[in-house]
Amino acid sequence: MTLVKFNQPGARAFNRFFDSFINEASPSAGNTDFPAVNINETKDDYQLEFNAPGRSKGDFKITVDNNILTVAFDKKEEKQDENKTLIKTEFTLQSFKRSFSLDEKIAAENIAAKYENGILYLTLPKKEEVKVQPKEIAIS
Repeated sequence: MTLVKFNQPGARAFNRFFDSFINEASPSAGNTDFPAVNINETKDDYQLEFNAPGRSKGDFKITVDNNILTVAFDKKEEKQDENKTLIKTEFTLQSFKRSFSLDEKIAAENIAAKYENGILYLTLPKKEEVKVQPKEIAIS
């Protein structure tokens, strides 16, 4: 394999301008401190999906304390192979910590988590008394 260096005059300035434009336009667009999350609601629960590829399920720490759900990942130091010389690194696994406030609708003791194909899935079940039951009203 041949290492080809790419150095185009002005490319760095353009990249910095573009990056700052995205960061100012959308504060979360360029933020790599934590993974993106999707939140869905069904009649029985809330579902959180964290985009966190390259990790294993044992790397995550999920806690609930005072109605605060916290999902964290601590980067572990990687041992470098003495037979290899690192030339360039373009991806890294960053430590992160995200917290979500839980309200009285969530049965915190029944929260479940699963990590599959780079996605961390959390299921936050609703308490029985807050589930909306469909009701048909008869017209008299």
